[in-house]
Amino acid sequence: MTIQTETRTTAPERREDAGSLSVMIAVALASVLLPLAITAPAVAMPDLTIDLDSTVAGGQWVQNAYGVTFAACMLAAGTLADQFGRRRILAIGTVVFMAMSVVAALSTDILVLDIARALQGIGAAGVLTSGAAILAASFTGRRRTQAFGVLGTSFGAGLALGPVLGGALVSLAGWRGVFWINVLVGAVALALMPRIKESRDPNATRVDWPGLATFSASLFLLALGFVEGGERGWAHPATLGSLAGFALFMAAFVVIEQRVARPMFDLSLFRNPTFVVVVCQPFTITFGFVVLLNFLPPYFKGVGGYSSTESGLLLMPLMLPIFVLPLLIGRLVADRVTPRMLLTVSSLLIAVGSLWMIVLEPGQSWTTVVAPLLIFGLGVGSAFGAMDNAAVSVVPVERAGMASGIFNTMRIAGETVAVAAAGGFLSSFTRGELLDRSPQFADQAPRLAGEATQGRVDAALATVPPARRPEALDAVAHSLTSSLHVSFVALAVLAAAGAITTFLVVKDKELADAAN
Repeated sequence: MTIQTETRTTAPERREDAGSLSVMIAVALASVLLPLAITAPAVAMPDLTIDLDSTVAGGQWVQNAYGVTFAACMLAAGTLADQFGRRRILAIGTVVFMAMSVVAALSTDILVLDIARALQGIGAAGVLTSGAAILAASFTGRRRTQAFGVLGTSFGAGLALGPVLGGALVSLAGWRGVFWINVLVGAVALALMPRIKESRDPNATRVDWPGLATFSASLFLLALGFVEGGERGWAHPATLGSLAGFALFMAAFVVIEQRVARPMFDLSLFRNPTFVVVVCQPFTITFGFVVLLNFLPPYFKGVGGYSSTESGLLLMPLMLPIFVLPLLIGRLVADRVTPRMLLTVSSLLIAVGSLWMIVLEPGQSWTTVVAPLLIFGLGVGSAFGAMDNAAVSVVPVERAGMASGIFNTMRIAGETVAVAAAGGFLSSFTRGELLDRSPQFADQAPRLAGEATQGRVDAALATVPPARRPEALDAVAHSLTSSLHVSFVALAVLAAAGAITTFLVVKDKELADAAN
């Protein structure tokens, strides 16, 4: 006689599963705010800067201020999360983020808005590092892979919804609506956080303040150098001084970290080639992505003549894979494809999509860019979640806060440098193209180039006599497009180099051993 047994889920197991789900949802909701704070303002930028009567540099700092403090405070936030509790830092970071969203929404001066964005970046650093560390401490093995798939999906949701939601909010409620939405989502995330079990590193020490100060100063000066280079020229004393200051403070940071007993940026981890390549993935995976994200919507609106909502919708082929793929890969592909192959293929797809984007031309149908944007999105979406999981899997779980801090510092620093560098490059290259293509607009070239990069073509043309505006618009459109083409080729080369390096250097065994 065969005795059949029935497997039943006990009450404690059901409570554990419910608790795990609450952890995932709380971290995901808090994390979705972070990319939303980049994508939505990018679509709102033309209206925002015109309404606040901002200069080109002031408009650039709406994004740069957020990115600089986000990246600069990541390491300190990871250390604080390990020392004082990841749930506590997650809650504090969310509150700071929400409060600064309110200040930004109520701002009537571009300087106040830029300061609020800088403080918002500090809150974002607390959310991201503590959230990733909470998942690393709460899950192991396949469930950890799935949890980071959820995290990647939350980033994808913020990125995918940002352009469309931002465009809709701008059309319905003005640019201030893109900041009010953060308050609503943040409130829901805060309500779920009490269900998260507190965790910390028992060996954590105090924050490395000298290292934080020198790293923050170096990153700020690097971003400032790119902004000044695009506006004043790359040989201007302000540009050269900013870049020299960056090198000086970065050298001081390295010296300090080598002498601290337990540094916030443990340079010894960089002796492991796998760790180096994993934490540098953002430079090849997301570097080009944020360039498209920040400069295509202004291009579509300024050169293409689309509305804010339409400009956001045009990015959907790029965004949809980033929304869908992280969770699907965490559930279906993780056991079949190694991290090395997954990240290699991701970089190759990005290289193909970047190179294909040179089909972009003024006056062409929007369908022309659907395929290259989709390929690019497939590359980024397949890497999201996998990158985070790989970063925290290289180190023991007790150091998950630091590993998350280092990885996300590299991610946000890369994105910040990408936005600042691309903005400066597009402005200066477009200006040079204008001078070569249409020297009759030499006097207006700096203003035309700077305003066009931010999607404010109509405002730029106000300085041109009415009879010559069609000619000026054509010159601006083709000059900016040429600049974007050069950027696309450079991004393709960077992504291809990343794919080759990942395939040759990363060792899957090290990731598997650390995760188990």
